[in-house]
Amino acid sequence: MAARLSQRLQSGSCGRWLQLCPIFKGHVCSRGLGRASSLQQEKLRTVEDLPRVSPLEMLFRILFQGYFHRMQELQIYERKLYGPIYKNGRNAVSVTTAQLLEELVRMDDKFPSRADLSLWTEYRDMRGHGYGPLTETGERWYNLRAVLNKRMLHPRDSAQYAGVINEVVTDFIKRIKHLREASSTGDFVSDVSNKFYLFSLEGIASILFDTRLGCLRTEIPAGTQEYIASISQMFSNNLPVAIFPKWSRKLLPYWGRYITSWDNIFAFAKTLIDKKIEDIQQRVDNNQNVESEYLTYLLSNKNISTKDVYASITELLLAGVDTTSNTLTWALYQLSRNPEIQDRLHEEVSTLVPADQIPTAAEVTQMPFLRAVIKETLRMYPVVPINSRIITEKTVSVGGYQFPKNTCFTLCHYAISHDESIFPEPFRFQPERWLRDGRQRPHPFSSIPFGYGVRGCVGRRIAELEMYLVLFRLIRDFKIKSGPMMDELKILSRAVLVPNKQLDLHFVDR
Repeated sequence: MAARLSQRLQSGSCGRWLQLCPIFKGHVCSRGLGRASSLQQEKLRTVEDLPRVSPLEMLFRILFQGYFHRMQELQIYERKLYGPIYKNGRNAVSVTTAQLLEELVRMDDKFPSRADLSLWTEYRDMRGHGYGPLTETGERWYNLRAVLNKRMLHPRDSAQYAGVINEVVTDFIKRIKHLREASSTGDFVSDVSNKFYLFSLEGIASILFDTRLGCLRTEIPAGTQEYIASISQMFSNNLPVAIFPKWSRKLLPYWGRYITSWDNIFAFAKTLIDKKIEDIQQRVDNNQNVESEYLTYLLSNKNISTKDVYASITELLLAGVDTTSNTLTWALYQLSRNPEIQDRLHEEVSTLVPADQIPTAAEVTQMPFLRAVIKETLRMYPVVPINSRIITEKTVSVGGYQFPKNTCFTLCHYAISHDESIFPEPFRFQPERWLRDGRQRPHPFSSIPFGYGVRGCVGRRIAELEMYLVLFRLIRDFKIKSGPMMDELKILSRAVLVPNKQLDLHFVDR
């Protein structure tokens, strides 16, 4: 049915509506190298001259020194040992400063390539699934992103979803109030992270499918909690899949859990897609307008196959839930521990929009302190604490070293965003770092949680808008307080950064 509907939509039978080149401490960028003398070229060192971590050292630190669930800390530890650029134990080159990161990504290929994604593509190949924006590569990825970017990536595209998001936010606030009233103190909400998972899933599904799932009702829809648990299980087993040899898969349970979690993730998305396709088909048959829907737009596009629509929606759904919910969890955690910052934020949100009005996209995106709170949260807890690049088309020079084609670079975003030379007291929550109030702002590549350039996150603008709108309403309505028995939350690395235990908070009426 999906293929037939896609062909019909694409045929037009349903209507025409579907139609610094910087120099920093001796680091020279590629443009500078192009003008360098042959003598300077000869002085460039090679990858063989780099400090290096052996694979055995890496495994020892991960398995026996406690870094298995603290991979973000390993970035900082290794930078202190080996310097800003070194050969890591995964046969890649780690880049750990903003200056070196800028040098590297400004030399990106036309079709920027991440490192080996076989952890995810192997499953897709096993099951015969297509690739989406997270797993596709090369020109196919570029063409796919060109389709996906429309209606999503530009700020004016995300602004069109403000009404949908605000409806979800309103229901989320009602849910928080209901949970508070049911508590013994009248203001307590347990496991805030799970509540944000449900909010984020409801929000991104409302955009992708133009349909409410009901995640914020008292009775959560069947399969929803299993889907959330599957995302957690998939990320939790990602590292064992990466570091253990393939022969161990038959002996240890991690591989079976990994495959089962992906099965659940794809099955959940397929159920939603199929249901929506049936609804679209009925409305098309009745000559009803379905122009506004993102899924319909994808199905109608001749440059993307139905198989790739399924894969893309699955990956967008996945990316739109975990990252947004975790960032909001960390933001409330920090605000609960820093009441003076929370009070400053409350002053901004309560004075710039009348108390009886719901903010618009234009209003929240122009609130400097609200934006700074989210940006500082993303600095301390970057959405993707580690990423990678392979420059395939040319040799590159980074940090005084020359690297051949197809060198794999590991981008240590957590170490970079906690660099003391850029962020004094890097483990302290200070949103004012990001204000345009005359102070020197941080290096532009010191915190790029949504990536850079054409490979940047396709859902960035929507994720930011969701976070601005829900945080605005929460802080305007409630004073967020931690319980007297709550200890400091520690970070667990699970591909994304999550708290080591559940966050329980008090939402006190303003």
